[in-house]
Amino acid sequence: MKTKLSDIIIGCMSWGIWGKNFSTKEMDELIHFCLEEGNTTFDHADIYGGYTTEESFGKAFSTSGIEREQIQLISKCGIQYKTENRDNKVKHYDYSKEYIIWSAEQSLKNLQTDYLDVLLLHRPSPLLETNEVLEAVTQLQEQGKIIDFGVSNFTPSQMDVLQSEIPITCNQFEFSLVQNTAIDNGTLDYLLKHKMKAMSWSPLGGFFSLETEQASRIKEVLPSLLEKYNATEDQLLLAWILKHPAAVVPVVGTSNKERIKIANDATKINLELQDWFILYEASRGHKVA
Repeated sequence: MKTKLSDIIIGCMSWGIWGKNFSTKEMDELIHFCLEEGNTTFDHADIYGGYTTEESFGKAFSTSGIEREQIQLISKCGIQYKTENRDNKVKHYDYSKEYIIWSAEQSLKNLQTDYLDVLLLHRPSPLLETNEVLEAVTQLQEQGKIIDFGVSNFTPSQMDVLQSEIPITCNQFEFSLVQNTAIDNGTLDYLLKHKMKAMSWSPLGGFFSLETEQASRIKEVLPSLLEKYNATEDQLLLAWILKHPAAVVPVVGTSNKERIKIANDATKINLELQDWFILYEASRGHKVA
């Protein structure tokens, strides 16, 4: 992967009307704050905010005075959503050559940039045709409109289909102490084998709002670890992800400045081997085989 990402990626899904609905000034200030904290990578998708959040971010970035080379922009395409901004009868996926190129160019326009550091296919489609994707990605890369190409939420077999035709540099998927099926379904093994970058969305797994037996088990073992590592609960949950040899980069969805700082400090925690397994066992509800 050519693009160097920050250790913690800032997810921007909630910056617009799907969340905080920040003003241009508020976004500008938050972008500056993130850069000061070392968070240079911003994760987007065309669909966020019903296809409006990228444009809002772009307006803020254009007024920020920040050089384009100081940040990395990730975006995703492919989901066609039922919204007033699109004439769609049903939510579906479109990975035709024409749509991928059009969507990427719309993201460039909205983000007010000449290129995307990373373009991801947002979710796998049962009707995906590799030759269409290959032609689109090749054209976009030759024109300098995207640097790296990857996928999001793809299984190993789905990555294999694409990988046979197109070099994939990364996969962004759900991974947390609460939701760690990527360990069992081969996703992390595949990324290690093919030296692809791993990014995890929802790295806390909604832990703080869960009222499940799994969450209760995790909460039982956390207190001693919190004291041992002088850490917060969310830092330990992130540190658990960061321990994996696939070097998973968390995409944090918070826009709270203090929580961004807390997330960054999680990168300084190196969980001891048995502590990692204590949390793993609590998540699974049984000891490892």
